Amino acid sequence: MPAEKPPHQRPELPDFWEHRFRGGTTPWDAGRAPQALRDFAGRYAAQRAAVADNKPPRVLIPGCGSAWDAAFLDALGWDVSALDFSAAAVDVARSSLGTGWRGQLLCADFFAFRSDGLFDVVYERAFLCALPRQLWPAYAPRVARLLVPGGLLAGAFYFGEEPKGPPFGILRQQLEDFLQPYFNLVEEAPVNDSLPVFAGRERWQVWRRKSP
Repeated sequence: MPAEKPPHQRPELPDFWEHRFRGGTTPWDAGRAPQALRDFAGRYAAQRAAVADNKPPRVLIPGCGSAWDAAFLDALGWDVSALDFSAAAVDVARSSLGTGWRGQLLCADFFAFRSDGLFDVVYERAFLCALPRQLWPAYAPRVARLLVPGGLLAGAFYFGEEPKGPPFGILRQQLEDFLQPYFNLVEEAPVNDSLPVFAGRERWQVWRRKSP
């Protein structure tokens, strides 16, 4: 039987990400919010205005890393909760967000923290593909519980079939099998500004939570 890998080589554990953030090895860090998110935020704001909902959208960003996306949405007036289970990532995020940050920055496990049914949007960027494949079946039901009925799972999904990672690529049929019991796909587009580590493999998708 092969020896178990040390914690800093196991991406399901915080130590793996601590090692990388402390060492500055973060090839998934763009230093800015991607264009697809910027476009989506504009469309979403217009849709909410059309139904006369003046409350800021409540968004959760799991695996927030350096939190550039969180900073962008916070600057638009969204009610942002950014979460990472690596204390090192949270430290980097706190530095990126600066003193003007109005949202929540949490060091917590996405699968365990208590906030069910509170969010209008869960934003996906390099989180699912950071999870070892044995954790994937728990992703969709957890996102569904976190969202209000009709809430959106929106973001860039990384497709591929290489056995090693992270990033762990998912096959399109796999993703649909995981999400379709809880969500309907309502939007899809290519991603044109992917980082090199994701280039040619990302698709922007928006999934709407089904009514219970």
